[in-house]
Amino acid sequence: MNDYKTLIYNAAKTALPSLELSDVTAADAFCDYCVPCFKFAKLLRKSPAVIATEAATAIRVDGMTVEALNGYLNFTIDRLAFAQNAMSNALGAHKPLAGKTVCIDYSSVNIAKPFHIGHLMTTVIGGALYKIFKAVGANVVGINHLGDWGTQFGGLISAFKRWGSDERLSERGLDELLDLYVRYHNESEKDEALAAEAREWSKKIESGDAYAVGLFEKFKAITLEQAKKVYKRLNIEFDSYLGESFYVNKVADVEKRLNGKSLLATSEGAEVVALGDDMPPAIIRRSDGASLYIARDLAAAYYRHENYNFDKCLYVVASHQALHFKQLFKVLELMGEPWAGDMVHVSYGMVSVEGISLSTRRGNVLYLSDVLDAAVEKATAIIAERNPSLKDRNGVAESVGVGAVVFDALYDGRLKDKNFSLADALNFDGETGPYVQYTHARCRSVLAKAGYSSGATDKIDCAQLLDDEAYEVIKLLADFDETVYSAAVKYEPSIVSRRLVKICQAFNRFYNADRIMCGGDAEKARLALTERVADTLKYGLGLVLLDAPERM
Repeated sequence: MNDYKTLIYNAAKTALPSLELSDVTAADAFCDYCVPCFKFAKLLRKSPAVIATEAATAIRVDGMTVEALNGYLNFTIDRLAFAQNAMSNALGAHKPLAGKTVCIDYSSVNIAKPFHIGHLMTTVIGGALYKIFKAVGANVVGINHLGDWGTQFGGLISAFKRWGSDERLSERGLDELLDLYVRYHNESEKDEALAAEAREWSKKIESGDAYAVGLFEKFKAITLEQAKKVYKRLNIEFDSYLGESFYVNKVADVEKRLNGKSLLATSEGAEVVALGDDMPPAIIRRSDGASLYIARDLAAAYYRHENYNFDKCLYVVASHQALHFKQLFKVLELMGEPWAGDMVHVSYGMVSVEGISLSTRRGNVLYLSDVLDAAVEKATAIIAERNPSLKDRNGVAESVGVGAVVFDALYDGRLKDKNFSLADALNFDGETGPYVQYTHARCRSVLAKAGYSSGATDKIDCAQLLDDEAYEVIKLLADFDETVYSAAVKYEPSIVSRRLVKICQAFNRFYNADRIMCGGDAEKARLALTERVADTLKYGLGLVLLDAPERM
């Protein structure tokens, strides 16, 4: 694909001092690309309208017309040249991050706790970024930093010894662990002896007591077995499951590094790092000798840098943990680590169902698997009504139902709080996953009915695709690779999701306006465009973790 943005930038930078490549943006109306001239007004001491008018007379770009309109410099590309270029472009060929390594820490389930709806955002945002960064050429390391350390596990063993049994644990699995966890928490608020008992069991885990460690490993295996079932349904993958327990014995090395920089101080018996007046100190080790979460995160950061030599290390964690990551990054900065600036907190808003936030601790839990099951059940009913003869109806319902939940989570910007609605997510006519999947299936159906031979785009007459409806589709397809790259560098999967919906909307307008099966060169060209849409939708759906059923 010709880099039209760079062509425009090179042609316009003399007329517009301080112009940056990012100032050249794709436009949906009036033109193909535009440059807003408002930022140049102060420098040039002229109004944006005058700047745009003068620049339009000075700039020449082969194959484009240049016009000024209301302070914007508008560039319109010759439609035929643009269409020919776009239709010959290889999807997914743009690899601007080739040679770069990106670590992504996401999902990070807690041992002995269920995978609930509150885990949805970190899991799907991280999972989508994993695929998006791979698509633009990066070497990606997906990390599930398990929450497998702390006194709560001593409490769980205490609860299991008091109220549990091997039989119920084998029969009920994670449900039994959750019930024990909630019961322990409630009872410990009334009986201080339970807290002391939990500390004793925690010490036994730390010291390697065979019975305590064996129970803990059993709890861990039950948790991961359940979590991996959910991950499989969500098309999520990881390269590492190293959790907090792996880094506990590496905290001493962190303390050695801190002492070497004279950063570690004692405050009321605790080891702390002062972070200035604007931030509370980072507590590395409590007065009772226990290391804190930030100490293990520091150990993990060093381990990841030494083993993966990352260019970026992303933490996909809820926005309410912002202070923790500010402290973490600040400690690394004070330690003089040049890679401290490559650590990024990819934050996101909270999820609620009907406005009620979820808390595992109080037992107010909605399992994510139950949400997925409900979505699949509803998708099954919709498909049975719309297409009762559909082959593999159960498989399609799984793809559509699960995809609806995921796409709904990834459609809005990640910082926005989300109130999940199953009815909205499964709307086949709205800006949803099922709508994108259905449009993909429609494309494949058209191609199948036409007996279309794949890959004939180099033999088509692009002059047949210059009407407004067809050309709008081509414009949205032309820079899809750039859209994926933008989603990567902005850590925002919704950029891909929203582009997919726009492509579907434009294709359906084209489908309704232009008869595809019309014979001759026009039919060949329109089928080629339909195939390109189908391929792009399938590729894009995969990036945001959705399947692309051939029929629906």
